[in-house]
Amino acid sequence: WDNADFSRGVGTTFYQEFLTLNTAKPPFVRDVEAKVRRYLRSSYSAAWTLKITWEKAPAYAARTDTRRTITYQAILTTDGFRSYILMLYQEGGMQWDYTRLAATNVLIGYT
Repeated sequence: WDNADFSRGVGTTFYQEFLTLNTAKPPFVRDVEAKVRRYLRSSYSAAWTLKITWEKAPAYAARTDTRRTITYQAILTTDGFRSYILMLYQEGGMQWDYTRLAATNVLIGYT
């Protein structure tokens, strides 16, 4: 989640936490559970989920170009024993011009 630059007042970051251990689960959490079950073919019931959104984030250094922005999300979820992360990118993938970034070893996702 590196190299986003909000210093020019373009874009924003926000988050929403879902504590669902002893409460009714909102549709968003049920959707996350369904994705984990589908992709991992295992049972899963979330106890906690965090959704982080970077909206219209320009790449570092924003002083050179704030027109190419990207909206992406990280969703962290756990049942208390197993933890998962879903990385979601706007349709069309990363819109930053990676040839103009300071680093040349750019990855989408995590290692």
